[in-house]
Amino acid sequence: MRALRLTEWGAPPVPTDVERPVPRGAEVLVRVEATGLCHSDLHVIDAAPGVLPYRLPFTLGHEIAGRVAALAPEADGVEADDPVVVYGPWGCGGCDRCATGRDNYCDRRDTLGRHGAGLGRDGGMAEYVLVPSARHLVPIGDVPAEQAAPLSDAGLTSYHAVAGARHALGEGTTAVVIGIGGLGHLCVQILRATTASRVLAVDVREEALALAERSGAHFATLMRADTARVLRARAQGAGGGTGADAVFDFVGTDPTLDLATAVLRPGGELAVVGSGGGRLTVSKPGVLPPGFRLSLPFWGTRPELAEVIGLARSGALHVETERFPLSAAPEAIDRLRGGRVRGRAVLVPD
Repeated sequence: MRALRLTEWGAPPVPTDVERPVPRGAEVLVRVEATGLCHSDLHVIDAAPGVLPYRLPFTLGHEIAGRVAALAPEADGVEADDPVVVYGPWGCGGCDRCATGRDNYCDRRDTLGRHGAGLGRDGGMAEYVLVPSARHLVPIGDVPAEQAAPLSDAGLTSYHAVAGARHALGEGTTAVVIGIGGLGHLCVQILRATTASRVLAVDVREEALALAERSGAHFATLMRADTARVLRARAQGAGGGTGADAVFDFVGTDPTLDLATAVLRPGGELAVVGSGGGRLTVSKPGVLPPGFRLSLPFWGTRPELAEVIGLARSGALHVETERFPLSAAPEAIDRLRGGRVRGRAVLVPD
């Protein structure tokens, strides 16, 4: 079968012919129908030797949807041809957090040498993917694979970030979403579907603002020198001009973190999801909003993925996608790197 493999750190992944995996023990073989491509893949491809604990080579791709192709003798919970999405973070399976579906925060994460599908273990940029256990599979029902695949990270991570701040997003509140890309446009939809908050969106691209509005944002604006003032004014009806109750930063650079803290009201919630390398200097007293709470969401839980799929089945979530055949993965990666993908790039087997 064809697979897109990372064979050298800092070098482009290589299309390769590999043997189709055979499931053993409790493993499940999934025939891939769609795999999302995201900036995390770029971070893995571009990593210098020794930065990540992964052993080369391995197949990329951690947003995966398809159908069950084969089950090993000890596998149960799914049947052949079931449409499923793969829960991507694969923990140790034995700690308390993994036992409750919170593999994303596995207690032994730093000792495993991998973080999941396409992250140290063979992922879904291939015709088939071998999943360690059926517990990592969530049924998708009638949700198309090209929609379900991005929901396993772009949707799940956004949902997890919102879940952590939902207690602060009741009637009369304001939420700000910075960065309306593959995750940000889903965060806007999740906020609209699961909270009563007014949603404001920020990006540097006009086309991203149009996507934010299609996704349900009440207001969208370009990032400029006066953006914090504009956003605080827009939040005036909810917070008396004191700022936003929650900010979700899907970029994570110094400028976006500066904007996030400038617009956040005292006691607000800041979720930094983007890995743009920005830094916050914490000091007390200092310039940061007093009483604010910072979270660094990583992916989400398996029960949350089932809830995300439920939102998609209800019609509350729709992923804006651009479709590429697996053979065109280099083009998709190049377009993502250049910021030229609308929403989420999705690879499908040729």
